[in-house]
Amino acid sequence: MRPGDEAERARLHRRKMVAPVVISALMILYYLVYFGVLLAIVPGAWKFLLGVLPLALAAVMLKTCVERIREIRKGEEDDLSHY
Repeated sequence: MRPGDEAERARLHRRKMVAPVVISALMILYYLVYFGVLLAIVPGAWKFLLGVLPLALAAVMLKTCVERIREIRKGEEDDLSHY
């Protein structure tokens, strides 16, 4: 293995992490804005009951993004092989 190979591999891994991070960030932002709108327009206790779903979806999206980043760092390009 040449010394430049490791740097090239790290650069390739960073490029592969961009899409999951950007999409996850956009979806989490969407869910949080949606929750904020619910807090503003829905009266009473309903706003918190309806707000649980967007917050739960944001948490799941964050967990999925972290798992995908770990897979990329380990070099598991095809995560479908687990199923």
